[in-house]
Amino acid sequence: MEKHSSASALIDRCRPERPVRGLRPHAAGRAARWFLDNFPGDVAYAYKANSSVFLIGALYGAGIRHFDVASLPEIEDAATIPDAHLHFMHPVKSRHAIRRAYDLGVRSYSLDSEDELKKIVEATGGARDLILWVRIAVPAINSRIPLERKFGTFGVEAADLLVKTRQVAAEIGLTFHVGSQTSTPDAYVTALGEVHRIIVKSGVMIDRLDIGGGFPSRYPDSDPAPLRDFIDVISAGIEALPVKENIKLMCEPGRALVSEAESLIVRVDARRGKNLYINDGSYGMLFDAAHLNFIFPMKLVSRSVDPGDSLVPFELWGPTCDSIDHMKGPFMLPDSIAEGDYIEIGNMGAYARAIAGRFNGYGEYDEVILLDPPMLSMYGEEAIDVAAARRS
Repeated sequence: MEKHSSASALIDRCRPERPVRGLRPHAAGRAARWFLDNFPGDVAYAYKANSSVFLIGALYGAGIRHFDVASLPEIEDAATIPDAHLHFMHPVKSRHAIRRAYDLGVRSYSLDSEDELKKIVEATGGARDLILWVRIAVPAINSRIPLERKFGTFGVEAADLLVKTRQVAAEIGLTFHVGSQTSTPDAYVTALGEVHRIIVKSGVMIDRLDIGGGFPSRYPDSDPAPLRDFIDVISAGIEALPVKENIKLMCEPGRALVSEAESLIVRVDARRGKNLYINDGSYGMLFDAAHLNFIFPMKLVSRSVDPGDSLVPFELWGPTCDSIDHMKGPFMLPDSIAEGDYIEIGNMGAYARAIAGRFNGYGEYDEVILLDPPMLSMYGEEAIDVAAARRS
């Protein structure tokens, strides 16, 4: 794969017809090292966020060996990774998927109902070497994408399910998810309080605790608390739980590990007032911008910008014939932007690649490696210095 010092260097060399994915594996590696240095347990990458072999390779090279997988295709892909520990954390699975996962060496499964517990036991032939995680529902606090409505049990039902799970598994744990892009650590305080209540109600001593994902990335409209604050709050909450001193902890970061590790470089095909028509959109990698109102960092990369060229708000329209292919923004770009210019859209590494489709014949991308830093980062030099001090 071609390497370029920046997106601007790429455009200086050629003016690509297709949109370009600009990968920064070094950014994924840096994020992984931060989590491995700072989280007091296993770091399981949420595979669904981005399965690029270059980014997976960077995470692996940094030391990631645990992977949160949520489907059989993800398991079959990740099972090829040497020494990988796979955790099938989707709470609703088909019997075929459970059997196939077990055959591929997966021993870790989540569930949130008695029916799912029975299904896992039967599909694995009553295997006694399972790690089973009871997923509980917790409130979404300051999260961009709440997740508690679809999965999770709570209260007396959760306690009863934990008791039943204890009877059939080699190890049991509790797991939760506070919601994607959680900007403050408050949600973990509430979630760990619910964990405390369920443990007390059930009278069951758990072997493991998975605090899920939710760790944030930076965007122009979201400047979350430092990741160190999240780790401190989580560590304090776990200290207060009625659990064994040697309980095994796990987290499932996805966005926080790979958001900074990929950009999208697009061409402006037309300008109409403050509306820019570009060659990728909501049916491609900009789904979150269209449907979840994410504001991604952007910059003009096809030419130098005059210091007097003020930044103004634009709306974006994708290349398909569909009128919902629209990203409202506002996206701040130079007022002089015109047809033929190229824009780099940063911090696109989480979910954009995975969601992109082929509607209307679009969906083909070129790919390059970019060597410069990401446009926005949660991992400044101060965070790196703190981690290094802990290692020394």
